[in-house]
Amino acid sequence: MKSITTRRTFVGAGAAALAVGFCEVLPDTAYADTSRPNVLGPLPGYAPQIGTFVSQLTWMREVNGVLAATKGLTQADLDSLFDKNANTIGALMLHLAATEKYYQMNTFDGMKWDSWSEDIKKKWDAAMNLGDAGRATIKGHDRDYYVNILHDVREKTLAEFRKKDDAWFLAVDKNMEWGPTNNLCKWFHVCEHEAHHTGQIALLRKRLPGAKPDSGSGGAA
Repeated sequence: MKSITTRRTFVGAGAAALAVGFCEVLPDTAYADTSRPNVLGPLPGYAPQIGTFVSQLTWMREVNGVLAATKGLTQADLDSLFDKNANTIGALMLHLAATEKYYQMNTFDGMKWDSWSEDIKKKWDAAMNLGDAGRATIKGHDRDYYVNILHDVREKTLAEFRKKDDAWFLAVDKNMEWGPTNNLCKWFHVCEHEAHHTGQIALLRKRLPGAKPDSGSGGAA
C-alpha cells in the first residue's frame, strides 16, 4: 500500500479520542445542530454512529482543516516548493482527495487495497504517493481547482455513508496489512490524515516567499 502502509500507529489513542470528542454535546438533543458546527453528534439521514463520525469529519474540513489552511493562497503559493524533497501545498491538497478516494473504493466497494484499475492509478497515484511524480505533475492549478476536487470526493463519501448502517461501520476487515481493521478505524484515519497534512500546510504557508511572521492556517486554535 506504499505510503499508507507506513502509518501503523494511528489506531491506538486516536481511536479513543474519536469516541470521546472534544466539543460540547447536548444530552437532550437527538441530533447535532448543523447550524452550530462545534456541536457534534448524530445527523439526520445517517445511522447514529456514522452520523456522529460525519459531524467530526465535517468539523475537521469546514472549521479547522485544509480549507482554512489554504484560504487566500495564490497559484504561485500552491506551487511553491520549499526544497527538492518537499511537497507543494497543492500536491498535499490533492493527496487528501486521493486518500479519501482510495478508502472509498476499499470500504464502500469492498476492493482490496491497490486492486483498482490502471486508469484509476494513472489519475490518482501521483497524488496518493507524492514524491517525484507528485512534484513533476501536480502544478499549475489555482485553489478552486483543488477545493472542487476535495468537494466532489467528499460528496461521494457522504452519499455512500447515507446508504450504510452502524453494523457495516463496525465491520472488521481481516485482510488489512497492519492487521484486522474496521471501517470506523479506516475512516478515522482519513479524518486524522487531514489533520496531519493541515499541520504540514500551515508550516509550508509560514515559509512562503513574503509570508508574514504570524501567517498561519486559520480556523480554531
